[in-house]
Amino acid sequence: MSYLWGIDMGGTKIEGAILKQESLKVVERLRVPTESAKGYDVIVSNVKKLVDQLKERTGLTPERIGIGTPGTMDPIIGSMKNCNSTALNGKPLLNDLERILGIEIRMSNDANCFAVAEANMGIVQEVIPSATNVFGVIMGTGVGGGIVINGKVINGRQGIGGEWGHNFLDESGGPCYCGKHGCVETIISGPSLERYYREQSGQVKSLKDIVEGHRKRTDPIATQTIERLLHFFGKGLSCIINVLDPDAIVIGGGVGNIDELYTEGLIELEKHVFNHRMDTLILKPKLGDSAGVFGAALL
Repeated sequence: MSYLWGIDMGGTKIEGAILKQESLKVVERLRVPTESAKGYDVIVSNVKKLVDQLKERTGLTPERIGIGTPGTMDPIIGSMKNCNSTALNGKPLLNDLERILGIEIRMSNDANCFAVAEANMGIVQEVIPSATNVFGVIMGTGVGGGIVINGKVINGRQGIGGEWGHNFLDESGGPCYCGKHGCVETIISGPSLERYYREQSGQVKSLKDIVEGHRKRTDPIATQTIERLLHFFGKGLSCIINVLDPDAIVIGGGVGNIDELYTEGLIELEKHVFNHRMDTLILKPKLGDSAGVFGAALL
């Protein structure tokens, strides 16, 4: 019997999973702390510790491992970039892990892992199993995305395939950490929505409270914030549909839990799609926080 090994490298934990290849059933799952504050070498050693523990608990030995990372490996120079676990940036993570583990590693970012898991094991298989073109969206602390064609991730020449969060959307978003201005992420990420509300109202509220204020119609600035989200959600995501024309788009992340995205948000989206109707399915994910590690295994 063949097995798929996956590792999801998060900011606070590193999770590993082993799946049966034929059935995609979980054989074992295990977590260890990332300890990113202790530096790069500790993170790498903790990945090895996790693999050793999985081997010990199952008696299995991997032939290769898929790893999801909180950033992207630059395929040209072989080092990590855009990682919110900043100790990884500029480091040859793939080479170092292949050396220390002694096996082949296949690596992609967390949004790609989310997308490939939902396409192959999650909601897409449940709703539209014939889908060949799927886009996965992360809308949370940041905004990211992943492209899956015929079940496989499209990383791209520069390793930035699917990174729609750093397309230009509108000047009102202001400066982005990436050095650009008005990125999608500066407008529809969770922190950006909270910042907009604070700037307009002079009050600090969580996104959850903003959504509640909008739904109760007791807070006009909350309604203004959510209506702005819906407008730019439609405008931003329409660019993906116009370029990729996916069968389905799966929306993950905390912002993706806002139900209005799947009603009024679709109306806004349809306004900007280059077609007289909008047939793309916009879906909520099925796998929850398992998507990252399952997607890594599927790499």
